[in-house]
Amino acid sequence: MSGALALYGASVAAQSSPFEPEQISKGAALFARNCAPCHGPRMVDPQGAFDLRKFPPDEKPRFLNVLTRGKNAMPPLGGLFQPDEIDALWAYVIAGEKR
Repeated sequence: MSGALALYGASVAAQSSPFEPEQISKGAALFARNCAPCHGPRMVDPQGAFDLRKFPPDEKPRFLNVLTRGKNAMPPLGGLFQPDEIDALWAYVIAGEKR
């Protein structure tokens, strides 16, 4: 059910986003499968992973660097995603669960 909530939240956020709703939904699904175990189902992890809802929208290079190379406890995930999937994850992080 948390995946459905993430998709719903992504579609609501998409209404005021520069990203296409389909891209945000794709990013939400990728996030739910690959990122939510550490960052939480709504980008909030009570155990201390970075709150991605607060990621600065003007720092995409930083996002790409951390995603592909890892940082602290986060492993490098560069080989896991295709470029369009990385863009979808970025869209979801920036436009998604902002509540």
